[in-house]
Amino acid sequence: MTDTEFRMRTLALALSAVPALAIATPASAQAWPAKPVRWIAPYPPGGSSDLVARAVGNRLAEQLGQPVLIDNRPGVGGSLGTELAARAAPDGYTMLLANIAPLAINPHIYPKLGYDVMRDFEAVSLLATGPTLLVVGPSLPVKSLQELIALAKTKPGAIKYGTGGSGTPAHLTTELLRLMTGIELLHVPYKGTGQSVTDLLGGQIDFVFASPPVAAAHVKSGKLRALAASSAKRTPLAPDIPTVAESGVPGFDMVTWWGAVVPAKTPAAIIDRLNAMLRKSLEFADTQERFAALGIDVQSSTPAAFRSFMAAELARYAKLSKQVGLKNE
Repeated sequence: MTDTEFRMRTLALALSAVPALAIATPASAQAWPAKPVRWIAPYPPGGSSDLVARAVGNRLAEQLGQPVLIDNRPGVGGSLGTELAARAAPDGYTMLLANIAPLAINPHIYPKLGYDVMRDFEAVSLLATGPTLLVVGPSLPVKSLQELIALAKTKPGAIKYGTGGSGTPAHLTTELLRLMTGIELLHVPYKGTGQSVTDLLGGQIDFVFASPPVAAAHVKSGKLRALAASSAKRTPLAPDIPTVAESGVPGFDMVTWWGAVVPAKTPAAIIDRLNAMLRKSLEFADTQERFAALGIDVQSSTPAAFRSFMAAELARYAKLSKQVGLKNE
C-alpha cells in the first residue's frame, strides 16, 4: 500500500467514525440520570436552606426517576459546602443549593475562598426569595419603624441590634437601613440567629431582623413586636406588617434568595433539563405550601437570567460590604 493510499484509508476511517461520535453524545445525555443525584445544601439540617432543598428535591426526584440525596455540608457561612460542589465532576450528578451568603456575600469577606462564583458554577434556576422581619422587644417604646428611627436619632449608638454574625444577611440588611436613614446603631454579633432572638426576648438587645417563621411565633404570642418587612412587598406570612420602604425608607429592598447551580462545564443539555424539571417542581401545590409556611416566595428563571441575577448580587454586595467596612477574615 502506498503512502497516499494509506492516508486516504485513514481519512476514510476517521470520517466514518464522526457520525458515531455525533450520535454518542446525545445518547449519553439522554441516558442521564442513571443514578441518584446529590444536592449539596451548605447548611445544617432543619434550617431554611435545608427545607427548601428537601421541598423541591422530593418533586424533582419524581421527574428524574432517581433519588435526590440532600447532602448537608455546613461551615464558614455556607462556603465549605459550596467549595465541595465547585470541585465536583460536571456530570449532572451534583447540584448545589445556591444561597445569598456563600455566592454573593462571602466572596467579599473571605479572601481565600476555594471557589470563584462566576467561574466555577453554571446557573440552573432561581428557586425562592424571602424577606426578614424587623422585630423589637416589648420593652422598647416604639410601635413603628419611624418611631424606632426617631428614637435612634436621639440616642446615637445606644440602640443595640443582634445578628447571627458579622457579614451575615441580617447584618448587611441592618447596615443598609443605617446607611439609608443616617442613624447610629450598636452591632452585637452572635454565633447564630437563634442566640440573637433569645437575647432579644431577654431584653439584652433591642431589635433583630429575623426570618418570618422564627419571628412570627413570638409576634403572635406578644413576646415580640414586628415593625417592618425587609422586602419590596409584604410577606404573605405577615401581610399586616408594612415593608421598610412603606415605612419611610423608599427604595429599601433586601431579601434572602435560594437557587440551583451545578459545577462549571456541566453539559448544557443537562442544565436545560434540570431547569425544566425544577420549574415544574415549583408549580406543585405542596411545594408552594411549604414555601409559604417558611414565609418565602416561589421564584423561577432561565439559566441565563439566574446567572445575570447572581452577577448583579455579587456587585451589589461588593459595594455594600465596602460601605459597611467589612474586613476580610
